[in-house]
Amino acid sequence: MNHAVQVDAGAVPARETTDSGPVPLSRLMIGAGFLLVVLSYMVNAMDRQVFPPLLPNVRAEYGFSLEEGGLLATNFTLGMALAGLPAGYLLDRFRRKTVLLVSIVIYSLGTMATPLATGFADMTAYRVVSGFGEGMQSAAIFAAIGAFFVHRRGLAFGVIGLGYSVGVFVAPLIGVRLMSLHGTWHAPFYLFGTAGLLIATASLFLVSTALTERSVDHVVSTRTYEYMPVSPYNRNSVALAVHSVVSGVAIYGFLGLYPTFLISSLHYTAEQAALAMSFLGFGGMLGVVGGWLGDRVNQRNLLVVSLLATSAVGACVYTSHAGVGAQCALAFLMGAFGLGLLYPNTNSAMQRAVRPEQIGRASGLFVTSYYGTAAFSGLIFAALVDSFGWSRAGLLQVTFLPLVGVLALAFVRTSQFNNAVRG
Repeated sequence: MNHAVQVDAGAVPARETTDSGPVPLSRLMIGAGFLLVVLSYMVNAMDRQVFPPLLPNVRAEYGFSLEEGGLLATNFTLGMALAGLPAGYLLDRFRRKTVLLVSIVIYSLGTMATPLATGFADMTAYRVVSGFGEGMQSAAIFAAIGAFFVHRRGLAFGVIGLGYSVGVFVAPLIGVRLMSLHGTWHAPFYLFGTAGLLIATASLFLVSTALTERSVDHVVSTRTYEYMPVSPYNRNSVALAVHSVVSGVAIYGFLGLYPTFLISSLHYTAEQAALAMSFLGFGGMLGVVGGWLGDRVNQRNLLVVSLLATSAVGACVYTSHAGVGAQCALAFLMGAFGLGLLYPNTNSAMQRAVRPEQIGRASGLFVTSYYGTAAFSGLIFAALVDSFGWSRAGLLQVTFLPLVGVLALAFVRTSQFNNAVRG
């Protein structure tokens, strides 16, 4: 990364910005702060993805139905969706670092409270609270990093996605291992929640506000954006939001019930299912490549190809009845396209669809659209399984649904993005 990094002229907190001039930020401070941001997002992913591989044990302890379990596996995204637009509002008015730290504490406490649940209602509440914090954090991270690394936004998002994918990779393995060692599924939730609180404490001292906040007065730019729509809710951002909704339902429906499918339909052991689940995170580590590509090729076309590939992989997962090795390979591909390509490029494209001063709201719109209906994706998938069986349900939600996203992307015009080359 360059020592001097150009930032967007917008997305500046309207309050709590007291800098009187540019604050020099060394490569060491940029690297340390960015590393902590990535680590915090890794813990975010661990909190999210430790639940699905433990779901069969949670259901056995509480007597939850498949529909209830499916809802619990994905309903944290309801909290994320509820946090999205309010977080975008707060990010345009307060320090992003403040929002970031508060959000980590919220989702860590929600994670630690999950094993304390006495039934479906309060476990749902704890999961939603955890998701609310995770949604706030997502909006804060992507608004701050998107503004700081303006010319390398896709690559920066890809690195953050790499941290997320590492969390997806290790969470099932650690979670199942801890459950086996302690004889209870509670232990991973306490461990990951504590890790989040430690990350928040370290970030308080080591993440510089020069990384997370910038003032308009500090940026000299002659570029204008009259060619872009005035409203942040324009044709491009709305079409991308529809695509984001579709992607969230398809990907999170898969993530939420994939281990249950492997155990109940293909008769895998919990350890084998956790291994396959971890390969999703392994594939998602290609997010660095995905983000790099998003900075260099037509982003709409890249998203279309990613959706079609996700659809094809989903068809193979639910119709081939492949063995452990083949399922791990398919999970890797699903992670590569669903997490490594779709996620960072949908996020960065939505920020590019608005004027620079509106990226806080774009970040909030992404979180709300991606995670809103995804909250019910597990419930929808479980209902489809009850009606049609695993194979047909998988084809409907993971194979055919992404094609709707392809249709939505046909309305996107990258010539109106804020990074478009103007003649």
